[in-house]
Amino acid sequence: MSINATLQRVTDRIIERSTATREPYLARMRAAKGKGPNRAHLSCSGQAHAFAAAGPDQASLAIRSAGNLGIITTYNDMLSAHQPFERYPDLIRAAARDVGATAQVAGGVPAMCDGVTQGEAGMELSLFSRDVIAMATGIALSHNVFDAVVYLGVCDKIVPGLVIAAQSFGHLPAVFLPAGPMTSGLENDEKAKVRQKFATGEVGRDALMAAEMAAYHGPGTCTFYGTANTNQMLMEFMGLHLPGSSFVTPNTDLRDALTRHGAQTALGLSALGNTYTPVCDVLDERAFVNGIVGLNATGGSTNLLIHLVAMARAGGIILDWHDFSDLSEVTPLMARVYPNGLADVNHFHAAGGLGYMIGELLEAGLLHPDTNTVAGRGLKHYTHEPKLKDDAVVWEAGTRTSLNDAILRPASAPFQPTGGLKRLGGNLGTAVMKVSAVAPEHHIIEAPTRVFHDQNAVKTAFKAGEFTGDVIVVVRFQGPKANGMPELHSLTPLLSILQGRGHKVALVTDGRMSGASGKVPAAIHVCPEALDGGPISRIRDGDIVRLDATNGTLEVLDIDLDGRASATADLSDNTTGTGRELFEMFRRTSCSADTGATVFGE
Repeated sequence: MSINATLQRVTDRIIERSTATREPYLARMRAAKGKGPNRAHLSCSGQAHAFAAAGPDQASLAIRSAGNLGIITTYNDMLSAHQPFERYPDLIRAAARDVGATAQVAGGVPAMCDGVTQGEAGMELSLFSRDVIAMATGIALSHNVFDAVVYLGVCDKIVPGLVIAAQSFGHLPAVFLPAGPMTSGLENDEKAKVRQKFATGEVGRDALMAAEMAAYHGPGTCTFYGTANTNQMLMEFMGLHLPGSSFVTPNTDLRDALTRHGAQTALGLSALGNTYTPVCDVLDERAFVNGIVGLNATGGSTNLLIHLVAMARAGGIILDWHDFSDLSEVTPLMARVYPNGLADVNHFHAAGGLGYMIGELLEAGLLHPDTNTVAGRGLKHYTHEPKLKDDAVVWEAGTRTSLNDAILRPASAPFQPTGGLKRLGGNLGTAVMKVSAVAPEHHIIEAPTRVFHDQNAVKTAFKAGEFTGDVIVVVRFQGPKANGMPELHSLTPLLSILQGRGHKVALVTDGRMSGASGKVPAAIHVCPEALDGGPISRIRDGDIVRLDATNGTLEVLDIDLDGRASATADLSDNTTGTGRELFEMFRRTSCSADTGATVFGE
């Protein structure tokens, strides 16, 4: 099947747009590769420091050159998705020894849970934690004693931060090793119903707590298709996971075998062997286009419209939201996974999962088939699924038919002919919207606005019964420069209640929405943000705003916003407490959401 014309056109323009930044990046990576691993060039004292605590591997590190594997871990006990990583270093070290090599934990980097911090002050650190993770990884790898790296990470800002760092060390091969999703618990739609009942006072906190504990009940990634599981999808589409490894549950024999195999794969890709495959050769423009297609085909998280831009720029590749929107127009929505449907990722995986989807998209000409991956050249490897036979992982051809067409459909008969994301533009600036979970009758909302400067004020107005008709709720001063661009997912239950009462409801914000955002239309990541004097800063209560996801527009009607002064907000409460004072530099230097909302520059 020939490559889709739009796919090729978008790829070509990304390549052209990126020439001035991509070529110097690749030159730096070639220079770093030319110097080779610096382990042997360290002074004897330096080497002794690096190997002093290596125990049985100490002699091998000092006298052999079979390869030393760096481990970057985001293990902590609080994140269910990351708790399984506690066991990984021992598995990886043993796997390295089996092939005559060594492995060392290079460093641990922070990992926070957006589920814990939703609606709390800590959420204002969430987005910037991505850049902290990247910098912390840079410190961990700065000792320059590794031939390849494995990255242990799953959740929202964590994989993007690790990818940014991996690109800075792009001369080194890397394999990303996931932990896998927790086993299925309380169904996601039942959990959502309890949340709505709690918001209206129909049930108490004891019922809410029981439902939440039944949903989030063990080790592994949350099972809805939010940002964490979107990250896992991307790592397969972009070639940094082993094929079919994303959604294998934790602490199983297959999961452990994949971890061991991943460690040995990373070592085999180092410059010491014959199949040298550095990150800079895997993450090219075509790989990012494949990732954007996967994002649209699965109805993935809107957070990746920020993260993919930042990840790409770390490798000199310039993406913009037009690329996402244009690819969405030709990418079929093939999956319905909560919040876009009732199934969770375990059901999706059982129905055929990513292997089936990648095979369908390849056949339709909607993916670049010949990209470099950690499994070898070509995405065809990712149509296979891992099996455990005689304690070894083997890959077999995956299913060519969906095993549940309520969850997963072929590219020729999708849930909708276009992808799950939409770029919006107009006199309010530029925004994005996740349309995959929004019913068609809610794709166009025209209503008067209620304007707020923080999400708590919205909740107060709701509790006071102030929302009695159609409304577009505007929450501004939520951008990266204002307060770190928190997610506003805690508004979802009350907005859903208003929608359920028959009102036309939408959200417009320069902040973010959770990767689990669902049926309420939300124009998010509005740029320019209010603190920069963007048009959103000049909206007033009662202005009529039209959000049109069909035509891709976001406009205030019959008002000349240029004739109004920008509103101001008292942001002093967002500058201290819960560590926020430590991130003043990040707020001051962050670029806009459409350029990645990163401190690493425009």
